[in-house]
Amino acid sequence: MARIIVVEDEADLRDDLVDYLSRCGFHVYGASSGEEMDALLNSHGADVIVLDVNLPNEDGFSVAQRVRAVSQAAIIMLTARSGLIDRVIGLELGADVYLVKPIDFREVEAQIKALFRRLQKNASSAPLPLRRAPPASLDDSKKSWRFDETEWRLQAPGGAAVSLTATEYKFLCLLVVAPGEAVTRQAIAMALTGRDWDPYSRSIDSLVRRLRIKVEEHTGVALPVQAVHGVGYAFVGAVVSGPDGNGAG
Repeated sequence: MARIIVVEDEADLRDDLVDYLSRCGFHVYGASSGEEMDALLNSHGADVIVLDVNLPNEDGFSVAQRVRAVSQAAIIMLTARSGLIDRVIGLELGADVYLVKPIDFREVEAQIKALFRRLQKNASSAPLPLRRAPPASLDDSKKSWRFDETEWRLQAPGGAAVSLTATEYKFLCLLVVAPGEAVTRQAIAMALTGRDWDPYSRSIDSLVRRLRIKVEEHTGVALPVQAVHGVGYAFVGAVVSGPDGNGAG
C-alpha cells in the first residue's frame, strides 16, 4: 500500500486531499511545510510526495531538490504556475509529474497509482539480462561498471558507488540492458513519464547532466553515458549487473 505525503500550506486543500487519498486506500500524511515533510519522511518514509510549489520559508522547487538527494520517492508537484518555464524547472529538479491548480483529486489519484505501479515494477523486477563477468575474472570485473538493480546503485570501476533515485534508476535500466546501443529519446520519455517525447523539453538532457555530475562527485569517475546525435543516449562503458560480492560501496 503506497505511503503518501501531501505537502500543502493551504489547510483546507491539504485536509481534503489527505481525506480523499486515505479513502482511496493509501497511507497518507499531511505537512504544511518542507520542514514538516522532512520529519514525516524520516519517521514514516514515502513512496510518493505530493508537493505544492508555493510553500512558506522554502519553495517546492527547493524541497524537491532536497528530496531527490535523499529519497527515491516519486514527486507530484502542484502549482498555480502554468508557464512552460516553471514546468521545465520542476521536472529538471526531479519531479515525476507536474499538475496545475485547480486540481482534480481523481487525476492526483490516477497519477499516484501509475507512479506506484512503476516503483513496484522496478523494485520487484527480475535481474536485468546484462552482460555478467565470469566469477573467476576478477580483473575484468574491476574494469567494469556494476549496476545493482536490487539496491538501486551504480558502482564505478574501482569500487566507489552512488545511490540512484527512481528516475535515475529507470533511465539507466534502459541503457545498461544493451551497452553501446543508443536508446531513443522517445523510449526514454515514455519510460520516465509515460508520455511522448517533447522535442522542446530539455528535461532528459538535464537529467543526464545532473547524473553525470553526481556520479563523478561520488566516484571520481566520469559516467560513460554518451549522447547519440539525432537518436538519444547510450551507455558506452563495460557494465555487469548484480550486487558486488565483496560488499564494496
